[in-house]
Amino acid sequence: MTQEKRVGARSISQISPEILERINRGELETANLTEWLAVDQVALLQHQFHLLGRDEYLPTLLAQIRDQKKPSTNSTCRVIGRTLGQLILQHDDEALLEQLGSHRSDMLRCWAAYAHPYTSLEDELKYIYPFAQDAHFGVREVAWFSLRQHIIDELDEALQSLAHWAKDQNEYIRRFACEATRPCGVWCEHITRLKDTPELGLPILTPLSRDTSRYVQNSVGNWLNDASKTQPKFVKTLCETWLREHDCPETRYITKRALRSLNK
Repeated sequence: MTQEKRVGARSISQISPEILERINRGELETANLTEWLAVDQVALLQHQFHLLGRDEYLPTLLAQIRDQKKPSTNSTCRVIGRTLGQLILQHDDEALLEQLGSHRSDMLRCWAAYAHPYTSLEDELKYIYPFAQDAHFGVREVAWFSLRQHIIDELDEALQSLAHWAKDQNEYIRRFACEATRPCGVWCEHITRLKDTPELGLPILTPLSRDTSRYVQNSVGNWLNDASKTQPKFVKTLCETWLREHDCPETRYITKRALRSLNK
């Protein structure tokens, strides 16, 4: 899924019309969050589904988009993806799922991440694994967004499965395990059980306590910073323990980030 490396615009108004047109035609990936938020998903959907020979899906998809009470880039992406999941099941259209999941457009891959046609958490995790290690930041974020509610609903099973992900060789997979279970998270529902009993997350956090990836380190620090707002003693004690066990630059960075709210 390698594409040309670009420096994205700092504001939507600074995105060149040519770049935006290519993004909205599915010919180019977004380069940063600003571009991702600027995508005209309706235009992209109409153009690409005509090319993919799925015009018959458009009325249902467009109706679901219009029916949103508070539309946003995130909510529209979710609505398109979940509606596609239903349509794929109705039409037994596994081929479309594969086409979306391997598309050059990051937004189409985001839709595919939401379109998982599975009901068991185990099957959903297997499906989302490639998206969790996608080269594009947006697809990786949507990957854990797409499973967040199921993780909350089946937290014990999720923590057990994701503990294995926390030991994966791929830093993106390790980061997914941590980010998907953050007690407070970002733009998503909180996980009350982890806010109350953050020690449940130790099977994921402990293997990451001296991770060499800054991407992972930031996630672990943020996870514990979340927890510090409801269980400060737990976070302080855990950070002290980690520093005694391995006082290295990686752990020092993680613990500093974890304690930033408590140290204000």
